[in-house]
Amino acid sequence: MAAVLAVLEQRDGALKKVSYEVVTAARGLADGLGCGVDGLALGPVSLDVTAATKFGAEEMWMIGDDHAALYQPHLYTRAVLDRIKAKDYSAIVLAATAMGKDLGPRLAARLGVPLVADVTSVTVDGGIVVTRPVYAGKAVYRLKITAPRCVISLRPNSVMAVEQSRTATLQHAVLPMAEDGPVARTTAVKAPAEAKLDVAEAPIVVSGGRGLKEPGNFKLVEELAQALGTAAVGASRAVVDAGWRPHAEQVGQTGKTVSPGLYFAIGISGAIQHLAGMRTAKVIVAINKDKDAPIFKVADYGVVGDLFEILPRLIQEIKKVRGAA
Repeated sequence: MAAVLAVLEQRDGALKKVSYEVVTAARGLADGLGCGVDGLALGPVSLDVTAATKFGAEEMWMIGDDHAALYQPHLYTRAVLDRIKAKDYSAIVLAATAMGKDLGPRLAARLGVPLVADVTSVTVDGGIVVTRPVYAGKAVYRLKITAPRCVISLRPNSVMAVEQSRTATLQHAVLPMAEDGPVARTTAVKAPAEAKLDVAEAPIVVSGGRGLKEPGNFKLVEELAQALGTAAVGASRAVVDAGWRPHAEQVGQTGKTVSPGLYFAIGISGAIQHLAGMRTAKVIVAINKDKDAPIFKVADYGVVGDLFEILPRLIQEIKKVRGAA
C-alpha cells in the first residue's frame, strides 16, 4: 500500500520544530489518501526521533551517522532515494527551509516527479491539492497534483503541529556512502556569537523599518521582541541595505519569507517586496505615522502615530501582563 514519507530535519542533534509540522501535514495528507505515514531523519547517532511519532508517524526511520550531523547534499539525497525505492510513496513532504529548498529539487529531479515548493496547506480532494502564495503574495493558487508521486515542501509555521500519537516502530539504517567524491561538502555551520531565533521559524516576529530613523533606535524593536518572549527581530530591505541590520534578519522578496502567528511591522511602509515575505502571517500589527501607508491594507490591527511614543508604552504594558501571568 502507498504511504506518505515525511523527511525530518535536525539541528545540533535535535529535531527542529518544523519537523513536527511536516509530520502533521503528512498525517493529514495520509488520512485523506487512506494510507500511512513514515518518517525519515538523518543526523548524528545521538539523534532521538521518538518525539516525531507523537505527531502521526507510524514507522520512523533513523539513519544515524556522524557524517550526517551537518546537511550533506549527496549523502542526504542518496539516503532518501534509497528509502523511497524501498516502498511505494505517493508523496514526499519536507520543510521549505534552506535544507529543504536544496534537497527537494534534487529528489524531484532524480525521481522524475513534480516538485511543489513553499506550500502553505495540503489537502485531499479527489487527489492531492496544495495552496501557495504567488505574485508577491497578492494571490493564492490551488494546484491539484495528478502525478502518481510528488515532492512537496512546506513553508515553516504554515501548519500547526498537532499531537496525534500512533503505535509506531523505530527502524535504524546505515548511511549509504558515495564512492565518488561529492562536488560540495558542508564542513561547518557558523552560528552568530549571540544565539538568535531565525525569523523564518519564530512564532512571533517584530520587524523594523526606516521609520526608526537610525540604527540605534532598533533597541526598541529588540526590547519589544524580548518582552513578547519567543520572538525574533526582523528588518525591511531598506535598513539592511543601509547596514543597520544583518541580512539574516531581512524579511521580504529578497530576504526571508515568514509565516509567524504574530507579526509586528514597526515603521515599515509596506512596499510590495516586503509584503511578499510576511503576508501569510496569521495576525499582522502595523505601527506607522502615515495613515496611508500600504502596510495598513494587510494589517489586522493598525496604529497610526509616533512609534517613539507608542513602543515604550506597549513594551511596558506587555511586561505588566506577562509579569502578572
